[in-house]
Amino acid sequence: MLKSTLFKGLFLLLIVAAAETLAAATVDGVRLWRAPDHTRLVFDLSGPVNHTIFPLDNPPRLVVDIASTRQNTATDGLDLSTTPVTAIRTGVKDKTDLRIVLDLKTAVKPRSFTLAKNKKYGDRLVVDLYDIGQETVKSVDDLAVESGNRDIIIAIDAGHGGEDPGALGPGGIREKEVVLAISRELQSLLDKTPGFRAKLVRTGDYYIPLRKRTHIAREHRVDMFISIHADAFTKPSAHGASVFALSRRGATSETARYLASRENQADLIGGAGSVSLGDKDQMLASVLLDLSMTATLSSSLDVGSEVLRSIGGITRLHKKHVEQAGFVVLKSPDIPSILVETGFISNPTEARQLSNRAYQRKMARAIFNGVNRYFLKAPPAGTMLAARKKNGGGVHVIARGDTLSDIAVRYNVSVEALKRHNGLSGTRIRVGQRLKIPAS
Repeated sequence: MLKSTLFKGLFLLLIVAAAETLAAATVDGVRLWRAPDHTRLVFDLSGPVNHTIFPLDNPPRLVVDIASTRQNTATDGLDLSTTPVTAIRTGVKDKTDLRIVLDLKTAVKPRSFTLAKNKKYGDRLVVDLYDIGQETVKSVDDLAVESGNRDIIIAIDAGHGGEDPGALGPGGIREKEVVLAISRELQSLLDKTPGFRAKLVRTGDYYIPLRKRTHIAREHRVDMFISIHADAFTKPSAHGASVFALSRRGATSETARYLASRENQADLIGGAGSVSLGDKDQMLASVLLDLSMTATLSSSLDVGSEVLRSIGGITRLHKKHVEQAGFVVLKSPDIPSILVETGFISNPTEARQLSNRAYQRKMARAIFNGVNRYFLKAPPAGTMLAARKKNGGGVHVIARGDTLSDIAVRYNVSVEALKRHNGLSGTRIRVGQRLKIPAS
């Protein structure tokens, strides 16, 4: 009798424990990010879950059902003003499930997936709401690549973003914010320089999968891809800026291998979803990559050397040569690509520098100078710089803030050559003045 009672009691405890396990998952946080073409909702979970989503019409809504889960956080603090979502409602379904209803201004194309916990985050449910009817329309400038006077287009990729902050430094400094600031400064410098045009891959605080970053660059038909980072290492004593190009074999140093592995894990944090390469013939892909990557990698190493030389003039270098590693964002067989590590955010001294606005501008200028020198020596065919080099020079119209020394650096000529070419006795210039640029 006693054994029977104990058995029944144990059985009931097991049932209760099993029920608690099934209902144990909670939504502990909700985050929202707005990108140019979609809105991302991230639900932070206490454990793995099963879920379903389906749309409803009249009015448009999206329903998210999460099995054996309960709400443990509020959603009324989210800023929905720039998103298609007007309200988020929650309720209980079938006594154990959580139902989330997104009231929408207009229909969207939804995508959802779960992410297992990693070093930075626990389990998550990601719901992406893609805008319908927003197609990228290329401007006349984008399409007129056959013109003999087109700009050189540079893609600037600010690493990380959104729920992926990147490396974290002392005092709460976040890599994603530092590199976006430097990228914007670099964009401004390029856009102010005749013959160049910059495209920011990430224009705000949102996440972009690694492969999509190079896809965005290719859509703009860019001539070069520059990924800007400020990473961390296990030891705070690690220091110095670096420039990387792709390695199709091993990394050139242990640090390079570590950094590439760390950056390539960004899709686990940001949630890129699933990618299938099963339909590609591996032999054909290998041959095509070898044919195209040989020239592209050579260009990447050349421009990387120029950028590294410029950066070395303002800060310490981690290595005095362009390193190589298997960064995913550099794997474009047709676009010369470099990754610039502007310093170690885990190093207290370099973290202070990287968080300083003046230093961010100085770093952007150094990167620009290297890129400018490279393209003045080897401008792509059909560009304004190529035509200027062929014709023996060009013209620069003085803008507010220009100095003769800045213009000399921009066009890779000396101040004396500028003065001599324009018959100037001093360095005084005025806004609107036209300077003839000698062939460099």
